[in-house]
Amino acid sequence: MQKGKLVQKVQNIFGANSRVTKALKGYQKLQEVKEISHHFSTYLVPKIAHDEALKNESFKIRYQVYCTEEGFEPPNPLEIESDEFDDYSVCCLIEHVQNQRFAGTVRMVRPNTEDQLLPIEKYCSDSITNSALDPRNFPRHEICEISRLAVPNEFRRRQMDKFDGAAIGAINPESYSETELRCFPFIAIGLYLAAAAVSVNSGVKHNYVMMEPRLARSMRFIGIRFEQIGPIVDYHGKRAAYHITPEMLHKNLPKGFSIMYKNIKHTLRSQQG
Repeated sequence: MQKGKLVQKVQNIFGANSRVTKALKGYQKLQEVKEISHHFSTYLVPKIAHDEALKNESFKIRYQVYCTEEGFEPPNPLEIESDEFDDYSVCCLIEHVQNQRFAGTVRMVRPNTEDQLLPIEKYCSDSITNSALDPRNFPRHEICEISRLAVPNEFRRRQMDKFDGAAIGAINPESYSETELRCFPFIAIGLYLAAAAVSVNSGVKHNYVMMEPRLARSMRFIGIRFEQIGPIVDYHGKRAAYHITPEMLHKNLPKGFSIMYKNIKHTLRSQQG
């Protein structure tokens, strides 16, 4: 019997506010909490790109998404997407455990000197209207920007996933099981949590990101509450500047994703040394 139907049946027998109904709901919520972290850790593992080989894997994913699919950046014969900010960035990848292919990447731009800027400072400084949270107010080593998040189309779920020949976001059911597919909507979330973990482990206090308001709203549903600090501008589409602190992340993250975050943080801390 499906979980929802079981709860409804118990509720009809004992009442919505009965101890039995509440206990069943509590048990099912606990199981869902465990499943979120378990499914992610079973099939996916975060990695810091310490060497050139892993960095190139990140750059190739970015090329696929930012140059080939979205057209945000021009193509190039090397088929990698990289820029000046990578010189002082930490790249993270999420690896699919079974086939050792990478399911996504993200970077944390971490300036250390006054002449090293965040991308948001160089290209979108006018998009920050909350002067109190302007990154220029804080020491360079206390700020970072989460950027270049990219998930290859084979790991992105769409309504068309189960149809043969899906042009974008198709997943081959012969390569990935239905159980594994349950993880894939969490890949982008896992990348944000990986970025947050690296920044927290590094002592960063202020995280910035340029994102679509639609994405920011969807992040709120799972407890990642970015604070919008400026108007919507046209930068690789309609985007706005957002800010989040470690305290804001910890305060609102639901227990299931909190466990997932702690596991990611522990895994990456051991890689950071």
